[in-house]
Amino acid sequence: MLRNKLVIAGIFCASLTASEMELVLDVGKDNTNLSAQSQAKIDSTESDTDKIVNEYKVVSKQVEGLKLYNAQKRIQIQAQLDLMDKYDEQLIQVVIMQRQIPPLAQRMLEGLEKYVNLDTPFHIEERRQRIDLVRSSLSNPKVTASEQVRQILEAFNIEAEYGRKLDAYEETIVLDNQEIVVNILRVGRLGMFYQTKDGRDTGYWDPELGSWESLPGGYRTQVRDGIRMAKKEAPIDMLVLPVKMGGNS
Repeated sequence: MLRNKLVIAGIFCASLTASEMELVLDVGKDNTNLSAQSQAKIDSTESDTDKIVNEYKVVSKQVEGLKLYNAQKRIQIQAQLDLMDKYDEQLIQVVIMQRQIPPLAQRMLEGLEKYVNLDTPFHIEERRQRIDLVRSSLSNPKVTASEQVRQILEAFNIEAEYGRKLDAYEETIVLDNQEIVVNILRVGRLGMFYQTKDGRDTGYWDPELGSWESLPGGYRTQVRDGIRMAKKEAPIDMLVLPVKMGGNS
């Protein structure tokens, strides 16, 4: 069978003219070129496909990363929104408190002023000036609410300190309808005593009568020693003095 085919091909080739043979060879060559070009296109397509697939994988990873990043950002943004809501609530409370502070401070000042007027009359001018200073602060729109509160609390603190200190100073008082400069001894808020410059007359402030009253001569030394202790001219020691409770004392 193969021999017959070869014979037939030989007969076929022998029957072709030279020009026809050339044409056959050209067609074969063209087919070869077309095959080579097709293979090149296939190879190029495969390369482009691989490149696209690799790029897709890279983009897919980037997309996954962006999804994770966006999820984290959404959590952070929500947390910030929640915090802003919390701050808004706190701001509302602050505004409410700021509105309540002025009347509260005013009531506190009125209570402090009433207390000073009813209290033992020591450093009375100084204490009233402090109250007037706080009052002017409360009526000053340039003074912040926090500063107003600070000033009134400081005034209360100073008044509280008076009750824990031994104090001595000079003051003019009225005795027997006469103004006399005397030494004053204040023992916290337990009692307030006077002694004339020459040491002959000693007395105390009577909170019930609201006036200065004399003490027996036996208290002269105690009051004198107390004045020296308060002025740090003598060491602190025990004092025996009369205490009469009344008013705010």
